[in-house]
Amino acid sequence: MTAMTSSDQRERPGRIMSGEMAEQPEVLQRILTRGAPRIRQIAAEIAARAPRFVLLTARGTSDNAALYAKYLLEVRLGLPCGLTSMSTTTAYGARPDLRDVLVITVSQSGGSPDLVASTRAAREAGAITLSVTNNPDSPLAAVSEFHIDVLAGPEKALPATKTYTASLLSLYLLVEGLRGGDGAAARVLPALAAEVLARQDEVRQLASRYRFAVRMVITSRGYGYPTAKEAALKLMETSYIPALSYSGADLLHGPLAMVDNISPVIAVVTDGKGGEALQPVLDRLRGRGADLVVVGPAPQVAAASAGFVLPTAGVVEELQPVLEILPLQMLAYEVTIARGQDPDAPRALAKVTETH
Repeated sequence: MTAMTSSDQRERPGRIMSGEMAEQPEVLQRILTRGAPRIRQIAAEIAARAPRFVLLTARGTSDNAALYAKYLLEVRLGLPCGLTSMSTTTAYGARPDLRDVLVITVSQSGGSPDLVASTRAAREAGAITLSVTNNPDSPLAAVSEFHIDVLAGPEKALPATKTYTASLLSLYLLVEGLRGGDGAAARVLPALAAEVLARQDEVRQLASRYRFAVRMVITSRGYGYPTAKEAALKLMETSYIPALSYSGADLLHGPLAMVDNISPVIAVVTDGKGGEALQPVLDRLRGRGADLVVVGPAPQVAAASAGFVLPTAGVVEELQPVLEILPLQMLAYEVTIARGQDPDAPRALAKVTETH
């Protein structure tokens, strides 16, 4: 076999996405080392103002990170949360009373006009505004009262990978700061992330199941549900496979009817209460003969058709999504390569999506 030249390596499909996935342990460590003190300071200032409600604003991958924050804020702090519909402000001109409301806007670039406009309007309506971005010089950061830089470094691949996990960890540290915690439980993540990312051969074997898939279903519950949504998004934007994500509870309310013995299903099973709540769904899927792959703890993987065992021992449930998404990012990459496509350059996508 002819050796690969440096020019071949530069042109290798997916090399940018692959490289950015590999950076994630370093990014996580950077947040814990450099970002955490600033996040704690911001959290203390916000906590002193005792917000009564939280609204989360985002699009795409960042929307899945915001959904993760919703679970954290409601479970860990008992604060009611909502995911905003920006068109109520940008298209319809609504101006709700947002006094004593914390509005968190999550965006990789901080450049989308509707995110900037809705955050500006929220601040004018009396909200405490916090932006979470990978760009401290962005228009969104400029209009927000507070800003958290997720410190992921430049992200050039169109599919977001390292900015997603960086956003998850930053939001976890924010919520821990709001409740007076130090976020020490997150210190295990960089080493465990490196361990997961080193198992690419396992993921490549899983990917062979989906090379000719025409549809996929991804399901989870609790903290794992944002992971299911993000995994579906990654598969759709890289390999163009229609990937449908459902809460396990919603899957039982109708969509289960489309699952049969040739329908690939990926279940994200968090080791904790979310995984326990998903168990009846897993039982129903097995009963229908679904081609079930599990990402989660070893006993759940052993009971499925195939899967990827996550190192969940000693990792609190609310931090497991940072690890859960890693094999699924790799899966999207490997499936796309197997189908002869380039995950670095999905068709019809731009790095900064300017919605209005």
